[in-house]
Amino acid sequence: MQIPDSLIERMRTARRVAVLTGAGVSAESGVPTFRDAQTGLWARYDPAELASPDAFRANPNLVWQWYAYRRALVEAAAPNPGHLALADLERRIEDFTLITQNVDGLHRRAGSQNVVELHGNLFRYRCFHCAAPVELTIAPQDAPPPCPRCGGLVRPDVVWFGEWLPSQAWQTAVAAAERCELFLCIGTSGVVRPAADLPLIARSSGAYAVEINIAPGALDDRLDLHLYAPSGQLLPALMTAAFGDAAR
Repeated sequence: MQIPDSLIERMRTARRVAVLTGAGVSAESGVPTFRDAQTGLWARYDPAELASPDAFRANPNLVWQWYAYRRALVEAAAPNPGHLALADLERRIEDFTLITQNVDGLHRRAGSQNVVELHGNLFRYRCFHCAAPVELTIAPQDAPPPCPRCGGLVRPDVVWFGEWLPSQAWQTAVAAAERCELFLCIGTSGVVRPAADLPLIARSSGAYAVEINIAPGALDDRLDLHLYAPSGQLLPALMTAAFGDAAR
């Protein structure tokens, strides 16, 4: 795909860049999207039945096993060229924030440092009762362990249906969107709010907002530029066009 010279120049000269990534980025690493992971044993369940506080109260073992299954899928995956290109971009930009809706930790595994995880992380845990963070060296597969502080059940530290985003993560994401010069929205449908508001916040604050996706979504025609190609192909090509072949 032809990358516009205007984007190449903006990438080369920007001092403040914010990026929002969604499930499409991880899908290129073979990580199923939230609903695509409903296969085999899990095909008979609706995700909403497995990812809510009510579901955990009703059947904590079932919910815990579902997340153990998802963690295993992620552990079998590796960062793809799109993840690696974003980690490289961070090393070149003075003020860079990577905001992700993904919970798989692949951005950090790729080398990204300033990552805001809006929806949490599959490999972090906290108590369902007292909300204290819990360290698990080895997570059990079949049932949630007790919280060492209060004895309540441990849950994945992810955002479930009906829960608010972590306030600090959201405030950091909004601040990055408001101050950036260039905003890249990558691999997200633009449907899930409030994350989908971030590129619009950035654009209304004066940033040049770009969508990179495999097909048009809810943000089509609402940003400055739309590029339709796999991010694992387009991002490395964009990095080469802007900075040459030498990666840092």
